[in-house]
Amino acid sequence: MAFKKDTVVGTMIFTLVLCLSCSFMITGTAEVLKERKLAKKRDELKRYVLIAADIDIGGDKDFRAIFEKSVTPMLVDLDSGEIDTQANVLDFDDRMAAINPQTSIKPKKDIAKIKTRANQARVFKVFDEKGELHAVVLPIYGKGLWSIIYGYVALKPDLNTIENVVFYEHGETPGIGDFLDDSAWTDKFKGKQLFDDKGKVSFSVVKGGAEPGDLHGVDAVSGATMTGRGVQRAVQFWFGVEGYQTFLHKLKASEV
Repeated sequence: MAFKKDTVVGTMIFTLVLCLSCSFMITGTAEVLKERKLAKKRDELKRYVLIAADIDIGGDKDFRAIFEKSVTPMLVDLDSGEIDTQANVLDFDDRMAAINPQTSIKPKKDIAKIKTRANQARVFKVFDEKGELHAVVLPIYGKGLWSIIYGYVALKPDLNTIENVVFYEHGETPGIGDFLDDSAWTDKFKGKQLFDDKGKVSFSVVKGGAEPGDLHGVDAVSGATMTGRGVQRAVQFWFGVEGYQTFLHKLKASEV
């Protein structure tokens, strides 16, 4: 029997087919866009990790190939310091993990004012062309004046001396908090030490300027005291006992 689209049944069938077709198209488009979004996030992560490690990725250099060759990503349990070798590290959603009650905790001393901390964190070993450890890159974040400041700190193989830092996201006051993006300020971190001789986190952002020879202090920026203090507290928290300290002790012991 011939299909009659002008009947009630015909209209219903046509509408159903149209709805299903649109649904399949939307679902397919969403999947494509999701994968593109994930690829973009992976690329941003790779670039910032390499920048933090002070690796030259300028010009025509393929940062993806450099990352693949030079970087070993790891997912670390912050309480035990153990590495999850089965994890898909690049697609680990650290921000979602930090707000999920099942994958996070409330810090006992929340000096970074982050409210909750994920049980796991991504860290990155970066190797030089000889295959020797060049730096370990670790993410940090904490509350500034108006926003959460996100960045990476790269440590030299001694796991104490700062190789470099990069701050890649914040909402601090334009024209004042912009120093977070200024290499003239972040370069001051290079060569500073996180820990004193007793293993205490001693890094600080010094109002009025660090004294000559200060191994742990960098100059604060006039008019941006709270932003600088937020950076200091973020560093102190993430390299303290509720941050990377257990992992760093285990890593140092394994490298000896």
